[in-house]
Amino acid sequence: MASSRKPASASAQAFLQAHGKKRIAVALSGGIDSVVLLHLLKPHPGVTAIHVHHGLSPNADSWTAFCRQLCKRLAVPLTIKKIRVVRKGKGLEAAAREARYKAFSEAKADCIALAHNLDDQAETVLMNLLRGAGARGASGMPVRARFGDKTLWRPLLGTPRGEIEAYARRQRLDWIEDESNADEALTRNFLRHRIGPLLEQKFPQWKQSLARAARHFSKKEAGAEELLRHYLHSKGLKAPSEAKLIEMLKQLASGSPRAKLVHDGATLRTYRGKVFLDAELASEFSPQEWNGEPRLRLPQLGGELRFRKARGKGIALEHKPLSVRLRSGGERLQPDPKRPRRTLKNLFQEAGIPPWERERLPLLFSGDDLVWVPGLGIDARFQASPGSQGLVPEWFVFEGAQKKYLFKR
Repeated sequence: MASSRKPASASAQAFLQAHGKKRIAVALSGGIDSVVLLHLLKPHPGVTAIHVHHGLSPNADSWTAFCRQLCKRLAVPLTIKKIRVVRKGKGLEAAAREARYKAFSEAKADCIALAHNLDDQAETVLMNLLRGAGARGASGMPVRARFGDKTLWRPLLGTPRGEIEAYARRQRLDWIEDESNADEALTRNFLRHRIGPLLEQKFPQWKQSLARAARHFSKKEAGAEELLRHYLHSKGLKAPSEAKLIEMLKQLASGSPRAKLVHDGATLRTYRGKVFLDAELASEFSPQEWNGEPRLRLPQLGGELRFRKARGKGIALEHKPLSVRLRSGGERLQPDPKRPRRTLKNLFQEAGIPPWERERLPLLFSGDDLVWVPGLGIDARFQASPGSQGLVPEWFVFEGAQKKYLFKR
């Protein structure tokens, strides 16, 4: 790196220009990264610093004193937040991070600037992958992210730690060393001091490669977030907060057919890679007789049965009356006379009908014999013969209070 070059990307400068009137608070720990970040941003109008005093180290008071002296020398206003870390079943690192970010949320600023660098990003991605994280974990830390009514900004995320150290030496900056950075019982430190040097021997660019992979995953995640926002908007649902949107994507991406998300009075489920908007319906349903009416409303199941006459199609008319029941288990159907009778479970799976929908489909029976199942068809024993008059049943599902017909089977 040339001696005149600062370890801040062009995108960081563009951000500053675009947010010239924003109040930016630099999260100042006193370590080399945050000291360099403050030194880089101090010329920007309205920059302040915030130092969080965790009280976890015997040196915490001296760190606070260092930050106070540094900000006085740089003529940067400083806010000191003393916090109490409560673990509540969390690890110490996670509890401290939660308390720290709570302090950031209370800062009188529009933007919190964090000093994470490229090495931090690579270590974060590696840790997340080793823990079995999905695409979101592999995305690492974003350069910018919404944080309540604020923005979290990491302008040094693309800058290697070596460049930051070189800049600090050229500018003759002072900083403090956190003694916990040497504790290899902490996962990040173990990766940094033990695993990183080994990877460096075989893969000299491993940090850049992981950071680049994180950007690819981040783009994928951003696309997924936009798709989910658009989907919810198209269904007339309110936009979720950033945190809830992330949690929704995480659960939906699990692929579990049992995944169930409630948002704005609606329920979202997934099945075979698709997202379904579901309605919470009454659990009680009693069998009902069909007496020949053209429409039979079934509000407990969220829809209505419709019947139309057709020649050579549908249910043979001599099989009336019919009754409507729910699946109880063990039912079998033979929609194709050339194929054997099969269980509804197998037929439902083959047809791609989600599990939760199967349990509330209205089945037509003649006595104890299963006649018709929505989405599967009419049993061969009850199908109208060619040329004879038949009755074609259709199942319409309502969507919310608007009673929009979504599909028919």
